[in-house]
Amino acid sequence: MTHTKFLWTVLTLAVILHPGSLYAHCEVPCGIYGDEARVATMSEHIQTIEKAMTQISQLETETPVNNNQIVRWVMTKEDHAEKIQHIVSQYFMTQRVKPGEEKTAAMLEVLHKMLVIAMKCKQTTDLQQVTELGRLLEAFEILYFGHAHGK
Repeated sequence: MTHTKFLWTVLTLAVILHPGSLYAHCEVPCGIYGDEARVATMSEHIQTIEKAMTQISQLETETPVNNNQIVRWVMTKEDHAEKIQHIVSQYFMTQRVKPGEEKTAAMLEVLHKMLVIAMKCKQTTDLQQVTELGRLLEAFEILYFGHAHGK
């Protein structure tokens, strides 16, 4: 087997075995991704988590309970919370927030809280967690951009 064929085989297996692991930013500071776009994406993920939590709560009250739909909404909720965690950690914390800058400590504290609240969103259907995640995203925007998104 040639070296190139071997690499393609390994890449193909990686895509088949771990399809979600290849979707994100490559950690090369290429400038393709915009900070505003990352924040807008996180906002969309927050909205999706909220919708999923609402749907789960509604579905749990139905008779008979539609467990398949509940599972699908739980998976959706967890997927979007993980995507927020990924953007926070792999984009902002490792690439954009620089050590030693004036607001670094405050931004890192807010980003850490976002990671924790995103984790709590995976663990529960408590809509207060979603509200807190949105509040933290806005607080980060103000620290990072000097204003909240779209303001």
